[in-house]
Amino acid sequence: MVLILIGVHTMGGNKPLFKKVLISNRGEIACRIIDTFKKLGITSVAIYHGSERSSRFVTLADEAYELKGETPVSAYLDVNQIVNVAKESGAEAVHPGYGFLAENSNFARKVMDSGLVFIGPDPEIIELMGDKIRSREFARQQGVPIAPSVTFNGDYELFIEQASAIGFPLLIKASAGGGGKGMSIVKGPEGLRDSVRKAMAEAERYFSDNSVYAELYIERPRHIEVQVVGDGNGGGIHLFERECSIQRRFQKLVEEAPAAYLDRAVRKDICNAAVKLTKAANYSNAGTVEFILTQDGKFYFLEMNTRLQVEHPVTEMVTGIDLVELQLEVAAGYPLKFRQEDITVSGHAIECRICAEVPEQDFIPATGKILQLSYPSGNHIRFENGLDEGQKVTLNFDSMLAKLVVHGLGRSQAVDRMKEALGQTVLLGVDTNLNYLNKVCSHHAFLDEPLHTDFIEEHKSDLSKDNTSEIEIADVILASALEFREFKTLTFEVPEPYATIGDWRN
Repeated sequence: MVLILIGVHTMGGNKPLFKKVLISNRGEIACRIIDTFKKLGITSVAIYHGSERSSRFVTLADEAYELKGETPVSAYLDVNQIVNVAKESGAEAVHPGYGFLAENSNFARKVMDSGLVFIGPDPEIIELMGDKIRSREFARQQGVPIAPSVTFNGDYELFIEQASAIGFPLLIKASAGGGGKGMSIVKGPEGLRDSVRKAMAEAERYFSDNSVYAELYIERPRHIEVQVVGDGNGGGIHLFERECSIQRRFQKLVEEAPAAYLDRAVRKDICNAAVKLTKAANYSNAGTVEFILTQDGKFYFLEMNTRLQVEHPVTEMVTGIDLVELQLEVAAGYPLKFRQEDITVSGHAIECRICAEVPEQDFIPATGKILQLSYPSGNHIRFENGLDEGQKVTLNFDSMLAKLVVHGLGRSQAVDRMKEALGQTVLLGVDTNLNYLNKVCSHHAFLDEPLHTDFIEEHKSDLSKDNTSEIEIADVILASALEFREFKTLTFEVPEPYATIGDWRN
């Protein structure tokens, strides 16, 4: 493999950043990280399962190594194999992306024990903030408000009694949870026992830890998160907040920066609380502190994600700061190059997660083969993906295929640009939520009111309506077909009578 280095990024004339970094991830986030590596002149090392040998993230990387494993997921979770590949490749550091091993303290420790740099926080911080019970107690000790709650301590009947005493509705959550797993809402005492048993079973199945806790469920809350970066020496900054209230099954679907209809004083308080936690934890690298915001302006600590977030591009678009580059600088031992007063917000950004799923059937994941992919481009658009035409979409991974991100001078322009961009995005061969996302962004409540996490359920009937006419569908199919290379070749470049036959064979 031939490697051409255009240049190497340095900080203030000091030692350069890493020369070679392994990305212990795949797909869209691997492609995103590679983009910054190319900009900085850093050699990128990809890892892949044999089933993804020709995937886009593999071809984009400067070097690529195959992982052995019975299944793709087992390969991407093989800590020892990944660390061995990193050492074999000559990489100096490992970037975990998000998902898989990004918040796995054992992986971080293994990387560091092998003499490599883990581009993320220390294992001890991952363990502290990754445990929802410990992190909530830590937040409480720092004076950051948490919702009324109780933790299961081994005595099942006592837990039921104490949870009931908080009042209803209750939110039952797995301590080691994430992605909506091990989580349920209990409306009254009659459903509490079944919900606790279910949460404990899911927690054991997904996280090998059946610890759960119950907290007061806030009705129609907003989900606000703050992007933070710590230097590992007690210093930290925030890059303002993101709105992540549009969710289905406790998983985010649309994110924005900054949050609309947010009181200036609340914004200041919530961002300061996030920085307070960051500094108190002596946090290093990028992270996100998440909060629940009530309708009357009270906020409660929810959790801290000790990694780069899926929705980080909206923060990058309004601040102009490359978060992956910032991660590399902190991991290389440099002090933060920004002071808090240096960071400002310009305009508004929105991100839609394009998923292989069927919204009309409770968002069940979809499979298929990507027959055609086309999307808009421009200075105000980012299409984050790791897709290629011909690629199979399976159930091996999360249903998210890509992220469409737009920027506008204000929220109104950003919304208009998002609707236009969604309409210009074509992904044929697998069911997606593209049309559903357009309906969300076009809904009057999305445009004119503060958002909340019950948005999708509350407007379920509106969002389930199919307002697309047969003529519009036919136009989209025809326009897509005319852009499809094989279609044009078979139809217009083959002499009669074979053009009418196509490439079908009996």
